Amino acid sequence: MLVSDFISKWRNGGDERRDAQPFFEDLCRLVGHPTPREADPEHTWFTYEFGANKANGGKGWADVWKKGFFGWEAKGTDRSLERAYEQLKMYADALQNPPLLVVCDLQTIVVHTNFTNTVKCEYRFKIEDLAQPEPRRILDAVFKNPDALRPGVTRAAITQKAAERFTSLAQSLDRRGNDPHAVSHFLNRLIFCMFAEDIGILPNKLFTKMVKSAQSDPALFERRSRELFAAMHAGGDVAFENIDWFNGGLFEDNATIGLAPDELKVLLDACELDWSDIEPSIFGTLFERGLDPGKRSQLGAHYTDPETIMKIVDPVIRAPLLAEWEAVKRELTKQLAKAAKSVSKAAQNRFNVFLERLRSFTVLDPACGSGNFLYLALRTLKDIEHHVLIEAEALGLGRQFPAIGPQNVKGIELNDYAAELARITIWIGEIQWMIQNGYGAKKQPILQPLDQIEHRDALINADGSEAEWPQCDVVVGNPPFVGDKKMLGELGEQYVAALRKCFAGRVPGGADLVCYWFEKANNAIANGKLWRAGFVATNSIRGGKNREVLKRITDSCRIFNAWSDEEWVNEGANVRVSLVSYGKQSESTHLNGSPVSQVFSDLTACSSATGIDITRAARLSENSGRCFVGYQKTGEFDVSGDIARAMLREVGNPNGRPNSDVLFPYWNGIDATRRPRDVWVIDTGTAMTEAEAAQYASPFSHLESKVRFARANSPVKDAAARRMLAETWWRLWRPRPDLRKAWMGMSRVIATPEVSKHRVFLWMPRPVAPDKNIMVTAREDDTTFGVLQSHIHEIWSLRMGTSLEDRPRYTPTTCFETFPFPEGLSPNIPAAQYATDPRAIRIAKASKILVDARDRWLNPTEWTERLPEVVPGFPDRIVAKSGHAADLKKRTLTNLYNARPPWLVNLHHELDVSVAASYGWEWPLSDDEILRRLFDLNQQRAAAQ
Repeated sequence: MLVSDFISKWRNGGDERRDAQPFFEDLCRLVGHPTPREADPEHTWFTYEFGANKANGGKGWADVWKKGFFGWEAKGTDRSLERAYEQLKMYADALQNPPLLVVCDLQTIVVHTNFTNTVKCEYRFKIEDLAQPEPRRILDAVFKNPDALRPGVTRAAITQKAAERFTSLAQSLDRRGNDPHAVSHFLNRLIFCMFAEDIGILPNKLFTKMVKSAQSDPALFERRSRELFAAMHAGGDVAFENIDWFNGGLFEDNATIGLAPDELKVLLDACELDWSDIEPSIFGTLFERGLDPGKRSQLGAHYTDPETIMKIVDPVIRAPLLAEWEAVKRELTKQLAKAAKSVSKAAQNRFNVFLERLRSFTVLDPACGSGNFLYLALRTLKDIEHHVLIEAEALGLGRQFPAIGPQNVKGIELNDYAAELARITIWIGEIQWMIQNGYGAKKQPILQPLDQIEHRDALINADGSEAEWPQCDVVVGNPPFVGDKKMLGELGEQYVAALRKCFAGRVPGGADLVCYWFEKANNAIANGKLWRAGFVATNSIRGGKNREVLKRITDSCRIFNAWSDEEWVNEGANVRVSLVSYGKQSESTHLNGSPVSQVFSDLTACSSATGIDITRAARLSENSGRCFVGYQKTGEFDVSGDIARAMLREVGNPNGRPNSDVLFPYWNGIDATRRPRDVWVIDTGTAMTEAEAAQYASPFSHLESKVRFARANSPVKDAAARRMLAETWWRLWRPRPDLRKAWMGMSRVIATPEVSKHRVFLWMPRPVAPDKNIMVTAREDDTTFGVLQSHIHEIWSLRMGTSLEDRPRYTPTTCFETFPFPEGLSPNIPAAQYATDPRAIRIAKASKILVDARDRWLNPTEWTERLPEVVPGFPDRIVAKSGHAADLKKRTLTNLYNARPPWLVNLHHELDVSVAASYGWEWPLSDDEILRRLFDLNQQRAAAQ
């Protein structure tokens, strides 16, 4: 029975005596379940008018009872369902405490859970609600699978359990030496067979019976599975059961793999699960981890929930198509009103045109993985079509059968395990939707071929030319997260070189891999080949070289929906991402769920047309050559403080020089934001030869044992880089000669961590050596320090930088070189030239007071003592006095700025007032106003360069 027929028949309810049983039998037909008289002629387990003894000793009847499933009490329309529920509760013991107690007045159905040791839960819906999938899912579970309504049990949990069963089976088959790809393909067939029988398209639990009967005879299972696969290839008979035509590519032959007895037991356990209710949006992800040996390290890790994926699917697909339909529906309403009693030909034609547009709409995921985006896109299109058909019927245009299906989605995927799982995800999702919505699975064949899920590279062809994407209306997806610095190592020098050559002038060198997908879609939109696009990227897309790609997008079209910093799961690991949807047209523009007038390329926005696009800020020549990234070691050049001091005490090097020439205290981000770790680095400079380095005996010996072999066998795939690493193995990989030149003669420099929760600056004494995650400003005056530590610079750096997860990243090019310092106090001016400037004096004083107060809090004299280093001129060591080690461990800049005590707030306020005054500004100012004024200054100075 079709849902529409049931609703039409029963929407007005009925009388209890006359209609209760006909109503219930129609429900049975609706969910595809035998009626009580058909299923249980003996009235022993599924029957009407089941006798029950009330708790108070009186006689009563359950209108319908199915043993182990439900007790059902029916009332006439508008009668009290609360009273009916009270009656059922009284009958519960005599009904053997079924898991569900259902009451109905022939217009409303209420399902009450009655599981032991669980909270009670209620599901309530009206007859008209059965037009929607969720009420039908609930009703189906009442008849077939009450456990699906058990509080706490979710489709995700069922899917997780199913994936665990098959992971165990895959690992067992791999251990026995079977080809992993053959194992994966075979298990995918078994997965689909279990789903097919539980959803009702493989008859009478045939597969489970087959597995059960072969528990003691593995050869029997192998023979019968071949017979079953052959029948599913083109249709046929197996064990006196008629098998429909499935194939679609999954059952192209009858190849199978023999299972051992213990493996057959695992398979039987898996058969006991309800596969009809697995969740397609996570199915592929979980099963790929089990079936692909390369992904098994992710087993048990979390996955991205479908609600997050819909933050792209909704604005790119659902919202614009529904907006189109609303406009068409208004036209149709007017045309039908003029036609009065009959449907006008013009209205029918207009509806048909829209329906054809909708049914020909295609979605491409050019990095489709195991298909979660494609499934949700398909489900969204089918829901839209369903919605349109129902509303059109209400207008009098006649009901039509849905036509949108797997042919409306396309994919490209490089991983062949994932590509096949993507096809299965789509097949399962399509069949579930059709059955849940009352239409039944399509047949002849049941599985449409999905050749449009292509197994290939989405960016370049083997000859280095740009790969073509198939024709489509929109593109969505989650391209691979590979940072620029990791591309050579993961993709290989030859591939990366070909990729960059192919996209030269479109994607800048230094951009992450994901940017190439963004650019390809943008190019297709610009050329009229694509309507909209929506991608996931790490949140670093907002800055640096990556942002250049978003600038190209905002120049040629518009970002109409974005989430700038969201949680995501990438290969089992939690990361921070940006979700970006863009195209030529948009009904509205939203950022982080709120309406805005424009989204800029750094994924910030203005709420009015007068807002500024700070991403247009230019690098200023007056700031160049002053802020640098610290050293990059690429090897075990670091040693503990104890080892370093032993080396520093040694004498007798062949060159007569001390080891302090090549040994220095070493800071990374932890040393800056927490407490110094007492780590040192062996630094042989930028030009020292191997023979010269060997004159420092102990440090050189350490490098020979810890660095030389590792450098010679580096996994770096770039041949030139690998060769240089090996040929200069005794030197730091990137010793930053420009930084060394800039700080020449300075006693201290300004340091800040590259990534930190709080943007703090601190003095780094020379000759401490900075790691690559320390940004160094080669200035030693308190005035420059004060400007950088001010809220004015902090706000600029937060907007101009990117972030790692939820921690802002500071970069010399975007954060420092674009920042307009107060006039006359810029980094290109020696501090001595403004030493008498009252503005500089005021900032320097506030800066020094702040730093001194922080230092006293970090290292109180009552808890610490200073120990001179073994080499004069090196900074003293600060160690805890006896009994205060635990106290001192908590004294970190991070903890200080987390707490932000009043004294710290006050000192920062004094600093901010002094810096604002140096610009000629009154304080305080809003963050937006600070950015506007700084941007104006940046543009003025850039124009004068």
